[in-house]
Amino acid sequence: MAGHGVSPRDIVPPKSGYYDSGRFGRMFGNLPVFAADTPQTRQALLEIGEAGGIMDAADDLTKSPAELITDPALSAGNPNNPTLPAGFTFFGQFLDHDMTFDPTSSLERQVDPEQIANFRTPSLALDNVYGAGPNGSPHLYDRTAGGITFLTEATGTAGKWDLPRNSQNCAIIGDPRNDENLVVSQFQLAFLRFHNAAVDHVRTEIGLTDPDQVFAEAQRLVRWHYQWIVLHEFLAKTCSQSVVDDVLANGRRFYDWHNEPYVPVEFSVAAYRFGHSQVRPSYRANFTGNPGGQPFFAMIFTPAPSSPTDPDDLSGGCRAPRRFIDWPTFFDFGDGNVRPNKKIDTKLSTALFHLPGSVVANPDPMRNPQSLAQRNLLRHLTFSLPSGQRVARAMSLPVLSANDLADLRPHGMDDRTPLWFYILREAEVVENGERLGPVGARIVAEVFVGLLEGDKFSYLSQDPDWEPSFPTIDPSRTGEDFRIVDMLRFAGVA
Repeated sequence: MAGHGVSPRDIVPPKSGYYDSGRFGRMFGNLPVFAADTPQTRQALLEIGEAGGIMDAADDLTKSPAELITDPALSAGNPNNPTLPAGFTFFGQFLDHDMTFDPTSSLERQVDPEQIANFRTPSLALDNVYGAGPNGSPHLYDRTAGGITFLTEATGTAGKWDLPRNSQNCAIIGDPRNDENLVVSQFQLAFLRFHNAAVDHVRTEIGLTDPDQVFAEAQRLVRWHYQWIVLHEFLAKTCSQSVVDDVLANGRRFYDWHNEPYVPVEFSVAAYRFGHSQVRPSYRANFTGNPGGQPFFAMIFTPAPSSPTDPDDLSGGCRAPRRFIDWPTFFDFGDGNVRPNKKIDTKLSTALFHLPGSVVANPDPMRNPQSLAQRNLLRHLTFSLPSGQRVARAMSLPVLSANDLADLRPHGMDDRTPLWFYILREAEVVENGERLGPVGARIVAEVFVGLLEGDKFSYLSQDPDWEPSFPTIDPSRTGEDFRIVDMLRFAGVA
């Protein structure tokens, strides 16, 4: 008998789609798994995703964080993406935390996505920010200011802010994952302050005074401006404007449901993990945080951070005067300071093959590896995902040739490729790594648009002709040009 909470390894999950809310499901439930879950298959996946293997960008981690950014020769095996700024990686992570939360699945056993509860409402409603609202999550809100604005706290540097924290430095926020690293933590902070600025706007510009009405209107404005950014900036640049326009104009062809939206595992386990290939080995967090007003450069992860209170990497879960983000490094404010992220391809920054203990507790080379690539690939067996080739054929889209995937031939996977790897290679081959290719772009665009169309409170459902009303940095640009930089400036964090 299997132990409590453990499924027998030989149970293969059903292949149907799922159509109720709050669950994971399948877009292509009639397609077979890319390979049988055998010891040989698992060993092949572990070899493909291992440190020093074909997916490792071989970054020289003996170099300083600043050198890895400023010396072009050190990016030869891990090229920059000239079309996307570094901040898109972390905005994508923030979006993922808004849509999905599965703390229950294992890398060791096959699971039925229909039985995996999504502990996050599958929508773009900022549940990770608002929690259950002022009444359901009062610990998130400032009761000294009427209980409808969020608590934020000082970092120790003038004009720089941090998330509220308890005495053990645990962030008091709607989703603990949004304190995993410094950048996503500061994104969470930006949205807290975006809401607070919206409350001020509603009071001063719209003239509402009743606290419940003020909160509801500020929340609506924040959500709708956020959803606009997702559609008109994040998706347009990641998937291409033409794909987004086609989905909006002609409808979704592969992502549908009977009652309310669900989260397809082809999206959450494969297509949307494209962002892992965009992560840089190091970043410039800010311009003046280090002693003497020097920039704070840091690795995204180090195997053993230097200090639990102010580590030398971009770990979250702590507060110190230098631990803040200057957003002009991460998004283009027109001042020449923005830095790019990495291309969407089958190379991942070397740091991601050595995830720290704060990310992977009790690592095991076979069952709980520290390599992010290995973990992603093993999940294709956990969720019985089909091959990229079969998904492309099901979508009537061009299929990569076996020669495009020749490095997988020794593992027998050049013609039955794990979907995540296939989507990364497709972006590399078809779009030079600057955006997703046909299969990846279509899956990602359809799910995002579908979640908005399935949410009766989204702007696409309530007022599809609505345009942003908050100001833009450039007064000559209209509300429809509202972008992430405008949100950050309105929030008062950039």
